[in-house]
Amino acid sequence: MSEERKHKNVSIANRKAWHEYHIGDTFEAGLMLSGTEVKSIRDGKASITEAYCKVENGEAWILGMHVAPFEQGNRWNVDPLRPRKLLLHKGEISRINRQLAEKGLTLVPLKLYFSRGYAKLNIGLARGKQLWDKRESIAERDIERDRRREEAGRY
Repeated sequence: MSEERKHKNVSIANRKAWHEYHIGDTFEAGLMLSGTEVKSIRDGKASITEAYCKVENGEAWILGMHVAPFEQGNRWNVDPLRPRKLLLHKGEISRINRQLAEKGLTLVPLKLYFSRGYAKLNIGLARGKQLWDKRESIAERDIERDRRREEAGRY
């Protein structure tokens, strides 16, 4: 194992989700991955920007998550866009399912990271933002940035 990979703390965020949705409850889920997928994610070669989650037959799945094939993986590499099972407790899955039945809610991946050697995925129940909500968020961000600039200039 190379020295640079050993000390690297991988975290892949879905910043687009925070812009497109109002995020409600969040959950931490484990992921069922193959060995080459884990190595590829540790190298930071994954994307959850276009991914979404769904609950089907009492199981949670993530679809559209791209994990690039591992360079030295040869025949053990799997389909980069295959559906991957999320590991959650039954109670969490039923709670998510009840809330998804509510109109306008969806389940989006927020962050992919490693915790104590296991790949974890933060997922959130989200409601889509309207155009004016996005403009409001941008205006609030600009105001906050200007306020911080003024504070920095003061000292």
